[in-house]
Parts: sequence; C-alpha cells; structure tokens
Amino acid sequence: MEERSQGTGLSVQKSPDAFRTISEVATELDVPQHVLRFWESKFNQIRPLKRGGGRRYYRPEDVDLLRGVRTLLYNDGYTIKGVQKVFREQGVKFVSETGKGTVDASLAELAREAVQRSEQEERSPSAGGALDRDARQTLETLLEGLVALKEEIDETLWESEDEEG
Repeated sequence: MEERSQGTGLSVQKSPDAFRTISEVATELDVPQHVLRFWESKFNQIRPLKRGGGRRYYRPEDVDLLRGVRTLLYNDGYTIKGVQKVFREQGVKFVSETGKGTVDASLAELAREAVQRSEQEERSPSAGGALDRDARQTLETLLEGLVALKEEIDETLWESEDEEG
C-alpha cells in the first residue's frame, strides 16, 4: 500500500483500488508528470479520468498500462512507434500484463521480435517486398488484361462520339 502525507503530518494509506493523481503516478513510476501527459498523447489507450480544471485521476488499470509502457520503453528498448505497434498487435492486456510483470518471458520475446521485424521491413521495403517469379507473372498478366480492357472502353467511347457527331 502506498502512503501519502497530508498537511497535518499524518500519513494515510491509500487503497490499491483508489484513483491516483498524476503526481502520485509520476512518483510511483519515477517519471516526470510531463512524460505521462506525453504518453497520453501518443497512446490513445491511456485515458485517465479528467475532472474540473483538467485534473487527471488514474485508475489502477491505467497505472498498470503506464507501467507497461514504461517497461517497454525504458527496460525493453522499444521506441514510441514500437510500443504503438505492440498495442495494435498484442493488445492492451499484453501491455498491462507487462506492467504487472506477469507476461511470460518467451511471449515478450516473440512480441519484441515481431516488432523488430516489421520495423526493419518499414526501413527497407525492398527486402520484404520483393515479388517471386510467379507473383510477378500473375501481376503482369492482370496488367495486360486491364490494358486490353481500357483499349476496348476507349474504342467504344470513340465509336459513340462518332455516331453522335
């Protein structure tokens, strides 16, 4: 349980299910508050409740998600783009479980490899995007058919213009 001090010098224990302020979450995750706000802008899955004056209140599941993002970025070496890809491909639950430390190490490694592979393919599309001979032949055949179809359409249009004129 987390303790927080109040103006009277007494400390009060907060329930694990209690909502947290941005300063409490920032302290717990050891990141500045502006980093949490930045992560909210980059990961739309992070949605704390906002009350009057824009004060943020994080639910326990929000904190787990933020902890997962922090782990992926700071411990596992992901980029922002890489974490976004993990959200898309592995889902929110995977990131939350990463934050709780309950993701199987082999599953985490598989996710990391998948993200690295796709980032590599994005950097050098020719390596992953080369067509084999059969695929190329199929595309060339389709292209020939489309060109022939276009010629027929053009010819029909010219004939109809000649008949009108």
